[in-house]
Amino acid sequence: MEDRRLLERRDGDLIGDAERIGREFLEGFEAVERIDRPAITVFGSARIREDNPIYAEAREVGRLLAEAGFAVVTGGGPGVMEAANRGARDAGGLSVGFNIELPHEQFSNSYLDISLTFKHFYARKTMFVKAAEGFVIFPGGFGTLDELFESLTLIQTGKVLHFPVVLFDSEYWQPLLDWIHGRLRPDGLISPEDLELLELTDEPERAVALLRAVTA
Repeated sequence: MEDRRLLERRDGDLIGDAERIGREFLEGFEAVERIDRPAITVFGSARIREDNPIYAEAREVGRLLAEAGFAVVTGGGPGVMEAANRGARDAGGLSVGFNIELPHEQFSNSYLDISLTFKHFYARKTMFVKAAEGFVIFPGGFGTLDELFESLTLIQTGKVLHFPVVLFDSEYWQPLLDWIHGRLRPDGLISPEDLELLELTDEPERAVALLRAVTA
């Protein structure tokens, strides 16, 4: 795993490592340039199976996004990512996947029009933001939470425009929102306006409507 090697504290080929990372960023930027329409990035767990209701909802969101004229960008893997890409393909839309080399669990799904597999998380995560005009976050684990909070941090600090961030599945996300409202805000760790960065819904149509309203 190249990321593991790079992150170990030891002498290495510093110039070569930097050049390889730079080439991967360039490949990512070139892939983003191939997206010929506004795009929404959909995050969520790779472990969601096709018989899970979340899969069907992610597929429907992907379909509705494509019908609304958006490209659908995901991490390119199975689970929620596959479902959203599949929905975009159902509607004849543009389906994009930015995958990552992992020792387990992650493989490219079969519903991608534009596909690129990264060695480095930081290059891949940049493309999720560079390509997108909004985000839909389905239930997921550490990786999904990382993507959620990185997106919020970039918006909060002005590194990107105020993109809509839609959390899908209120039962899953409400405890996190309760903690944000009940602990972070009263303790002064976030500003009142930071609470406005997130939207919560259980309806695919509502998710897409929220994105269309802000990106129009």
